[in-house]
Amino acid sequence: MAFRKFLPMFDRVLVERLAAETVTKGGIMIPEKSQAKVLQAAVVAVGPGSTNKDGKVTPVCVKVGDKVLLPEYGGTKVVLDDKDYFLFRDGDILGKYVE
Repeated sequence: MAFRKFLPMFDRVLVERLAAETVTKGGIMIPEKSQAKVLQAAVVAVGPGSTNKDGKVTPVCVKVGDKVLLPEYGGTKVVLDDKDYFLFRDGDILGKYVE
């Protein structure tokens, strides 16, 4: 749980991409080269938010544990304890899955 030692700054959000589908609903194995890039991720850490012109902090829209939709490109790869995580700005996250 290395991400517990890592706190994103300002309006940044640390996410862990969900695993790619390796088998279709019909049971057919998907080769690694044919797997689509995973755009879903779980939020593992959030920054305190960004500061507006008045000096007030605008909180981040997501919280730890939320499942979010990411853009196809962007984000900064961060490796913590040999595991890949990605940093995105709060405004770059496309949406949040509601259960």
